[in-house]
Amino acid sequence: MSLRDPNRKPTHPGAILREDVLPALGMTQTEFARRLLVSRLTVSELLHEKRGLSPELATRIGKLTRTSPESWLWMQTAVDLWEVERHSDRLGRITPIEAAT
Repeated sequence: MSLRDPNRKPTHPGAILREDVLPALGMTQTEFARRLLVSRLTVSELLHEKRGLSPELATRIGKLTRTSPESWLWMQTAVDLWEVERHSDRLGRITPIEAAT
């Protein structure tokens, strides 16, 4: 059972990077992008939550910050699932398969 409020959107990994990680490192977006070997636009879009986190980018962030890529991907997956569950009217038309008797 999760203690998280299911009605509250999970925190985007870009928000964690923007609000916690980069300030703690004293690092600019430009420096972060340079160290990740990605464009500044990629980092900017991630930090402003306009881009999701790919497995490759999660691995780059994990390596740079000595954290696990899985933790970053889990945050992104939580956001993605929340969005799908809240904003997809197509899911309501899916009828679950009945258990075999």
